[in-house]
This record gives sequence, C-alpha cells and structure tokens, in this order.
Amino acid sequence: MTDDKKKTTSKSLIREYAEAILIALLLALFIRTFVVQAFKIPSGSMKDTLLIGDHILVNKFIYGIKNPFTDATLIAINRPDRGDVVVFKYPLNPEQDYIKRVIGVAGDKIQVIDKRVFVNDQPFDIPYTIFLDRNTLPAELQPRDNYGPVTVPENSLFVMGDNRDNSYDSRFWNFVDLRAVKGKAFILYWSWDKENFAWKWDHLLPVRWNRIGRLVP
Repeated sequence: MTDDKKKTTSKSLIREYAEAILIALLLALFIRTFVVQAFKIPSGSMKDTLLIGDHILVNKFIYGIKNPFTDATLIAINRPDRGDVVVFKYPLNPEQDYIKRVIGVAGDKIQVIDKRVFVNDQPFDIPYTIFLDRNTLPAELQPRDNYGPVTVPENSLFVMGDNRDNSYDSRFWNFVDLRAVKGKAFILYWSWDKENFAWKWDHLLPVRWNRIGRLVP
C-alpha cells in the first residue's frame, strides 16, 4: 500500500471514529434532556423512601416533552399526580434541584392538622411517611405540623418530604410550578453510604447492595 493510500485510510478511520463519538454524544445529550436523567439524593428529607447517597433515574418523558431553554411543555403527555415522587427546580433557587412527593394538584385544598395531612377535607396518608419528632408544633411557631388550609393554584403542585419532621417543603415555601418539574423518580441504580465508609476482606460495606434496582414507590 502506498503512503498516499495509507494516509487516506488513516483519515477515513479517524473520521469514522469522530462521527461515531459525535453521534454518541448527541444521543446521550438527547436522552438526558428529554428521556431520562440521573440524580443523587443529598439530604434525608425523603427518608426512608430515599436515603442520602441513593442515586436515582428520573423519567423526564412521562410528563411530556419540554423546551429545555424555557421549560414550556411542547407535547403534553401526563401531569404529576398525588403520590408521585418528582424532581423539580427549587422555587427559591432554580439552580438547585429538589425531590419530594406530590401531595396536592391544582384545585386541591390542603391542610395539616397535628402532623396529619388532609386533601379536600379527607385524610391523605402515605404509607412511606415517617415522623422522628414526638413534639407537635403550633402553627404560630412554624407550619411544620399545623398548616393551612390553602388551595393549590392552577399549574402548580403542593409537595412534601416523606420524612415529615425534617423536610423543607411546600409547608414553608408554598407551591411548585409545573414548568419547574423535571420528571418522576422511578428506580435506584446505585446507593452509597459514604458516612459509614469501611472495607472488609470480602466486601465493600458502604454500598447498599439491597437497594440497587429498587423501584421508587
């Protein structure tokens, strides 16, 4: 093979690899923007449903296709429903992502009486809810245990953490705009307990193997 042919073949291979890498990057960007995205749980507000160090996948397609620049819904599919665990832009700082459970949708009347949640005057009990503080705080002190009643506005959600006594949520900063919702959490793909890091001869302790692959309830 002549030097010219070798150079041509080499350039052709480089071009093929470059095109393959570019296509892969574009496909990954498309999937991350419109289909599924990975998130890490940084706090205990959703304990025990989600723990610090859990890594989850969020379905971004389930609620529709959004314009990534304006968050406007281009193609509507579903809307978040009561009980869904959603990731959204924190209303007081859109650069930060929060994850909570949907308690109320547009038009719902929400009230918390002595820690118990009522939606449209009916008890709304989530089986995954936990309470770590035996004290019940009066509404005059803070809205954690006694709140409302309020009505959820149009195109909005009322959200709360499953760890009710340790969750900074709609009880404190009101509602989530639907445009801020990124998607619905659906599966744990990794879980890492960095606070209890340790090695043993036969396994790695910080990895919560029993949580990997769990669906988010």
